[in-house]
Amino acid sequence: MSDYSTVLPHIIVVTTGTAGDLFPFLRLALGLRERGHAVTFLAPAMHEALVHQAGLAFHPMPADPAVLNDPDLWHPRRGFGVVWRAMQSGMDEMRAFMAALPPEEPCTMLVHPLVVAHADLCRAERPGIRIVAGFLAPSNLRTVHDLPMLGPFAVPRWLPLTLRRWLWRGVEASAVNPVALPDLNAARRLQGRAPISSYMDTMYGAPNLSVTLFPEWLAARQPDWPSPLLCGDFPLYDPHPGASMAPGLVEFMRAGSAPLIVTHGTGNLQAAAFFASALEAAQKLGRRIVFLTPHRAQVPAALPASAFWQDYCPLSALLPGAAALVHHGGIGTTAEAMRAGTPQLIVPMAYDQFDNAARVTALHAGMTLKAGKASARALANALQQLLQSPEVHIGCSAVKARLAAGSDLDGVLESISKTVSKTGKI
Repeated sequence: MSDYSTVLPHIIVVTTGTAGDLFPFLRLALGLRERGHAVTFLAPAMHEALVHQAGLAFHPMPADPAVLNDPDLWHPRRGFGVVWRAMQSGMDEMRAFMAALPPEEPCTMLVHPLVVAHADLCRAERPGIRIVAGFLAPSNLRTVHDLPMLGPFAVPRWLPLTLRRWLWRGVEASAVNPVALPDLNAARRLQGRAPISSYMDTMYGAPNLSVTLFPEWLAARQPDWPSPLLCGDFPLYDPHPGASMAPGLVEFMRAGSAPLIVTHGTGNLQAAAFFASALEAAQKLGRRIVFLTPHRAQVPAALPASAFWQDYCPLSALLPGAAALVHHGGIGTTAEAMRAGTPQLIVPMAYDQFDNAARVTALHAGMTLKAGKASARALANALQQLLQSPEVHIGCSAVKARLAAGSDLDGVLESISKTVSKTGKI
């Protein structure tokens, strides 16, 4: 145990969402356990095997897998409501878990951004809880200064800050507060607390400490980000470290030229049309292709010899032998491609994906294509341009070198551990 505190806080790590949300918090949880903390991990029940595999104490939260079939899940405006409604039973379970902990036990909650407001409810019921929020991607943090995208819409650099603030208020008033505030304020009334009028103000103001889980070269600290704020790095995590590729995939990779790798996230059950277009695009270009998805039904049933389907393979093992990665723009997938120096064609649909795609493009490490325009012809044209671009080749080499230079995540973890342990305060 480290010598800066005699009793280190019990750290309760809480996340929601798919594997892309889970893996960064698993990496943080393991690092904090290495520093002497007792760590308990709360996540949707579907992730139980992955958490147990990591050797962490796990408490499951209920989750309805039917949410993956909701057509609005990947809608740029309505997706938040789908996610919010799906996570409420899990948040109730989290509050019950926190209430049952020994009252004298010092504890800190390390939480996904969507969990912050519910963690604040836990703190009202158990004073003394400290909250650390881990922000996975730049767009998780509201700012008027570094704002390339607001959802699917590009924000011109010349747009005055006053108009940018007006845009943010409009987004919150129309798409966020009507979804989140009724549930939160109902719970606050039961606690005898005043209602809140802004979900985002609570998400950014409630944590005792906020941590960015991406490097400053991807998005620099902004003057209107939360304070105190610790700038971090990508907490990349491989659930199967050292695992080799499946024999069939190894054989395919060796049988010809470097293929295109196509994925659309572990939670996307609505990618069949996209995968079909990607296959047609690869055939137009005379390229081999690997589909990486756990959902075989999403991939065309009859695959030619130039195509291969794999349910899972670590991107760290697969990408070094790939010509390009075509994907949705989740921050974890984006970071893995940058680490491998693999050109990316990002086809964003919702959430942080638009902003991530814009930042990759600005770094000349890839290109983006709107999901609504991702026909076979458009994909083929974009891929041809991507693969032939000297700027992208240079940009990919640059970001690969940055990541190869080393991560400061260990320093971030040490700072978190020391900060939450000193005199019981943050």
